[in-house]
Amino acid sequence: MSSVELTQVVKRYGDVEVVHGVDLSIEQNEFIVLVGPSGCGKSTILRMIAGLEEISDGSVKIGGKVVNAVAPKHRNIAMVFQNYALYPHMTVYDNMAFSLKMQKRPKDEIDRKVNEAAVILGLSDFLKRKPAALSGGQRQRVAMGRAIVRRPDVFLFDEPLSNLDAQLRTQMRMEIKKLHLQLETTTVYVTHDQVEAMTLADRIVILKDGHIQQIGTPIEVYEQPKNMFVSRFIGNPPMNHLEAVVQKKSGACFLNAGGLKVPVPQNGKSSPALTDGQQVVVGLRPDAIFLTNDHKMFPDNWHFDGQVVVAEIIGGTSLLEVVFGGNEMVAEIEGRVLPRPGEKLNFAYDLKQMHIFDPASQAIIH
Repeated sequence: MSSVELTQVVKRYGDVEVVHGVDLSIEQNEFIVLVGPSGCGKSTILRMIAGLEEISDGSVKIGGKVVNAVAPKHRNIAMVFQNYALYPHMTVYDNMAFSLKMQKRPKDEIDRKVNEAAVILGLSDFLKRKPAALSGGQRQRVAMGRAIVRRPDVFLFDEPLSNLDAQLRTQMRMEIKKLHLQLETTTVYVTHDQVEAMTLADRIVILKDGHIQQIGTPIEVYEQPKNMFVSRFIGNPPMNHLEAVVQKKSGACFLNAGGLKVPVPQNGKSSPALTDGQQVVVGLRPDAIFLTNDHKMFPDNWHFDGQVVVAEIIGGTSLLEVVFGGNEMVAEIEGRVLPRPGEKLNFAYDLKQMHIFDPASQAIIH
């Protein structure tokens, strides 16, 4: 298997630059997910790796070799598309075997590779069917099987689960992850769904407007976001952002958010360089908020009273939209909690998980 390296990769359409000097090193056998909103450049980057888009500037290396001028068919990559791209008149077997037949491989080799891929993907009983007789998940597995038989150096996935329903997406995520662990092939996966990114990736590359915002493991980008965009994009429900003003008095430091004072912890993280009167944005993760009626049980946490606007039960957790001090935010509470709208409850927050951002640069301060 091969590594992939992008060095100052730029893509322009006429005078419009849509990918701006991207640097990215993907290790051999690594599973990398490119994630971001529509129009961020993630699919364009994937297509430049595949050779389906011309690189305006910079270089792409696969296995240590620059492939800018190498045709897609000679890059030894395999791509799985969102729309399956199966031949409707061919059987599952013929769809999976097509690329090998075009390469004029021996019939016994084709038969062996197709059947091996069918076993891996659970398609052995469907080889004589045509795509119209398959479910959406089965069609996507056929598209993956067509890629597997080629034994590529790099797998490329372009939003392969977007056309599936929620249950099938969950099932296929597990299939793709198991497939990667079994084949140990370098994989680049594009999605706009941060849940897919968090569950599949060894490392996540978060993009916005053609720029990389952050690269890290799922835990790193969730717990240590570099800016406000990452903090909101990664996490479901997203991080709460509260506008606040720094207040310093008698050696203590507070953040006044809508009339409520949030203490800045002096332990754990190093104390941030904040000045009295400074405008900041406080970031609070919904899953770090919990209900409590006893302040003494959690003396190191910030306690506040909030009024419930609406409550939702989602499996084993509950989402509460809460108003306090003129602010609105979402709390993700363990268990099935369904308070009445308008009910006042006491909440606590683990201050070690609080983030402070600069509203001008949107970069993290603390």
